[in-house]
Parts: sequence; C-alpha cells; structure tokens
Amino acid sequence: RMVKLFWIRMEILSLLRKKTLHIYPIELIEYADYQCPYCKKAYHIVKDIQKELGDKVKFVFRNFPLTELHPHALHAAIAAEIAASHGKFWEMHDLLFENQNALDDYYLLEYARKLGINAAEFETDFGKDRFYQKVKDDYDSGLENDVQGTPTFFVNGEQFDGNWMNSEFLEYLESLIVK
Repeated sequence: RMVKLFWIRMEILSLLRKKTLHIYPIELIEYADYQCPYCKKAYHIVKDIQKELGDKVKFVFRNFPLTELHPHALHAAIAAEIAASHGKFWEMHDLLFENQNALDDYYLLEYARKLGINAAEFETDFGKDRFYQKVKDDYDSGLENDVQGTPTFFVNGEQFDGNWMNSEFLEYLESLIVK
C-alpha cells in the first residue's frame, strides 16, 4: 500500500512539473451579465486580481443574464459560449465588457469576425440549442446558489459578501494564500 501511495505521489508531482495538473489555492467564480454596468467595473477589478495573484487564482465566469433589465445580455452570453467552442471564450468575454454599449446582434457578429470566427458559422450556431443551454445551465446554477444580482462572487465555494469594489476583496483573497 505504501508503494502505491508513493507512485501516486510521484505521478502527481510529475504532472505538476509538466503543468498539466494545477492546484489553485483560490477558485473565484463570478456570476455576471455582460450588459450590467457593475459587472463592467468588476471585470476591471478581476483583471487586476488576476494580474496581482497570477496562477494562485482560478477564475471561472458564469453567465447570469438579467434579461428584464438588459435586453442584449442573453445574446452576448450566447456569443461568448459560441466563441468558447472556437477556443476564444476569454477573448470574446473581454470584447463584450470592453464594448458594453455595443452588444446588439450586429456588433456580436463583428466581434466574432474580429476573433477569426466564420460569420456564417457564428450565425448558424446562434440557432443551436447547446449554446443557449450552457447559458441557461449557468443561470440555473446561480439560482440554486442564491445569486440574486450581478455581479456575485464565490470564493472557494462560499459566496463573498464583502465589498468587491475596494481593496477589501484583494486583501481577502490574499489572506487565503498559504505562504
């Protein structure tokens, strides 16, 4: 039994060295809406956190379009998921937040083109249920986790109730890192 544990430990160390297995001390999940002005503020804050903490934080984005308030949020979320199928999720995510005032379908198609996604394929994908379903699954998981607005953050599985708009958020995250 000890020999087996030793070999498992050696395999994990090997994977870590090869960077094919990464253990993050912090998992930061954000439920957000691409058209929400507070989410745009959070976008910049999360970018700063990623810069500051680097590979100590794994950032997970979950779609939570508030369609009654933001008429373009659902299509923007679907566009991001289509881009994900082309390996361009984060690029589209960034474009959507950086161009938050231009999220109607015309612009979504332009962003896809800018990322090198075939326009006809992008338009066809909009009609496919799997992209809408991914957004709906994210939204439903938010409802199950008592998300009531955007942005909502979870840190290592626990909803963050502090102030994410100031240094308190980064300080809290830094406190979780074992030094």
